[in-house]
Amino acid sequence: MALDETISNIVMSAQAKAGEMVQEAEREKAAILQQVDEKVSTKKLAQKKELETALERLKQQEMSSAELEAKRTILNAKKDVLDKSFQAVLSALLSMDEGNRGRMYQKILEDGKTIISSPRVYCPPGDAKLISGVTGLSKVEETDMEAGLILEDASSKVRLDYRFRVILRSVWEKELKNVSDILFG
Repeated sequence: MALDETISNIVMSAQAKAGEMVQEAEREKAAILQQVDEKVSTKKLAQKKELETALERLKQQEMSSAELEAKRTILNAKKDVLDKSFQAVLSALLSMDEGNRGRMYQKILEDGKTIISSPRVYCPPGDAKLISGVTGLSKVEETDMEAGLILEDASSKVRLDYRFRVILRSVWEKELKNVSDILFG
């Protein structure tokens, strides 16, 4: 019996030791799983923050891009309005009646003769009659051109371009900001 008792004690001791080892292994397993859960949770939080940051950055880029596109669209629309306005004014100048065109020619010649005393004058076909009474002109020649006048000195070295399109372009460029303010506030 002593052998059976000794075997029984050894088996019980081994079972107790095995139970303690299993409990220790379970505690280690729980600690490891807890560490893994904490690491996963930390990584998830970090990835969530990175994702939120990336999404915010993407949102800002898209907003900036949309704002830029809207500004470009508005600027293009304003440019179209300005171009149409320029063309409307030019069209009105080019189709001006003879009386008003003659008065404008008189003013152009007054201003031009301060630079070229006895200019040669080029004008559109049919407009020579509008300046025929002006004194101090060396020659009036009709040529294929838009409404307005071109004045030239005797040596052909000085040429003043007073065609309506050129005058309008010059005034338009100087007054573009004012025109834009009037049209667009």
